[in-house]
Amino acid sequence: MSSKNLLNNRRRELRSHLHLRPALQDLVYDVVVIGGGPAGILAAGRAGELGAKVLLLEKNAALGRKLLITGKGRSNITKAEFNPKELVKKYGRGGDFLLYPLSIFGVNDTINFFEKKGLKTKVEQGKRIFPASDSANDVLGILLKYLKSGYVEIETDSEVVKLQKEQKRIKKVILEDGTEIFAKNYIIATGGKSYSGTGSTGDGYEWAKGLGHKVNKLRPALVPVKIKESWPKAAQGLSLKNIELTVFLNGKKKDSRFGELLFTHFGISGPIVLDLSRTIGELLEKGGVKLVLDLKPALDFQTLDKRIQGDFSKYGQKLFKNSLYDLLPQKMIPVIIELSGINPSKKVNEITREERHSLVRLLKGLEMTVSSLLGFKTAIVTAGGVSLGEIDSKTMKSRLIENLFFAGEIIDLQGATGGYNLQLCWSTGYLAGQSAATPTSLKRNIQK
Repeated sequence: MSSKNLLNNRRRELRSHLHLRPALQDLVYDVVVIGGGPAGILAAGRAGELGAKVLLLEKNAALGRKLLITGKGRSNITKAEFNPKELVKKYGRGGDFLLYPLSIFGVNDTINFFEKKGLKTKVEQGKRIFPASDSANDVLGILLKYLKSGYVEIETDSEVVKLQKEQKRIKKVILEDGTEIFAKNYIIATGGKSYSGTGSTGDGYEWAKGLGHKVNKLRPALVPVKIKESWPKAAQGLSLKNIELTVFLNGKKKDSRFGELLFTHFGISGPIVLDLSRTIGELLEKGGVKLVLDLKPALDFQTLDKRIQGDFSKYGQKLFKNSLYDLLPQKMIPVIIELSGINPSKKVNEITREERHSLVRLLKGLEMTVSSLLGFKTAIVTAGGVSLGEIDSKTMKSRLIENLFFAGEIIDLQGATGGYNLQLCWSTGYLAGQSAATPTSLKRNIQK
């Protein structure tokens, strides 16, 4: 019987006696991966693929719970941006950290990884890449097969409560039931604090701190925004496309996005709001944050004024409240009428030039005052995390702990919406698994 078959028989024997959960001192793994999300799965799979003896620990009853809700259940696996230098711009100030991980496992590698394993992909609007089946379950299915092919041992319902170190190395991990697990190398891929119902409760940050790592301030990111004014609630449910949203701090422009926005009962959401939320969260600590919405960014002041003059000529005998149907969505009209200060029962041909110009300014600069971000429960990702300066981007290895690696959302790097954050998980997970499994002397000779 082959050594691999002997190992698998031993693992099956252990599983059949899991209710005993003895200290596994006789089973020293090459790699233990903590966290069964996209980064952890790919890390464990790659380490197993290279022949390492790997254990993947997940505190939930099943792997990939958060993966299954990405892309609204369709899993936006990556972004069709094949120039790494352009891609990393969407990760903010620390984006260059990803250049090496992307050189090892980039966008093309992600697409090829899934397609060679039988998952066809498609490119949708905004260069977003999805499985052709529109099913996140199919993405997870491919990943589970990858783990199986690498003989990765998987233990679910296994919550890690402590990482015990001696000097500059982790000696063992301890599970909630007291089980002790030993390994040569460890990978923390526990995600952030967002969507805590999926298991992302921030445990990894506390372990990192306990091991001496700096964890930069955690904030919800890719999250809706609460607005102080009450008028957004009147437009609740309305989605506006091709508009521009600009962020101001104490009157100074800080950032802007063009695209789609959604009004809600508490304020605003939608792709451009989510993308700006990290910036908004950081700026809120420095002063008052204003948002300015341009409903007609394709038209400058003069062009929009002429457009409105044309509409007013067409509806000259109508009341002002009945004159904006060619210009705005129906749900937005009462809001604009109220905010304009123009009498809604005034005839259009009686509106003054000053009132018309005031209307143009309103459409080009609809102001909102930020109250707060909605919070971690609704955030897609977590901003902040383990400091990039304490991680070697060539290996994902800790610069403080000799046998510790990080992967995925736990590090202080987050992308915009549209597949960037899953690509972060794939790239860092693959590299961490490869590095943890491979002797240092051989790393440079690895062929993907």
